[in-house]
Amino acid sequence: MNKLDYIKSFKGKSFDRSPSPLMRWLNPTVLKANTGSLEFQYQIRPEWLNPVGNLHGGITSAIIDDVLGATMFTLDDPFFFTTINNVIDYFSIAKPNEVIIAETSIIKYGKKFINAQCSIWNKDKSRLIAKGYSNLYKTDFKTETIIP
Repeated sequence: MNKLDYIKSFKGKSFDRSPSPLMRWLNPTVLKANTGSLEFQYQIRPEWLNPVGNLHGGITSAIIDDVLGATMFTLDDPFFFTTINNVIDYFSIAKPNEVIIAETSIIKYGKKFINAQCSIWNKDKSRLIAKGYSNLYKTDFKTETIIP
């Protein structure tokens, strides 16, 4: 099974077998998986909140970085990509127990670098919470050591 099909096998379920310990802790539900794009759903938990009771920007950043990393696996490239920068714009708050959706896409797929984006929305996608852009670098590390 290729990496994209592996992620697709979790559609509608928690991605509890992600190779990322952070992703397992974030506990997303896979909504869609296609080559170069993912859509994951998250339930905001109390430990994700900032002191005023909204989704913490650091958790938002972690979601963006982690789901973009997972998006690299949908490309079925034999090598691992690592993030070299993140730029995140925050547009709206999210509250405890709210469901949020992270959608990713590839902007440019080069030989060594990929530019990708992730938008985080409320459940019905009527409110953009944050948008992040990342550049990722292709390493020499083979992915078959991560996902068979």
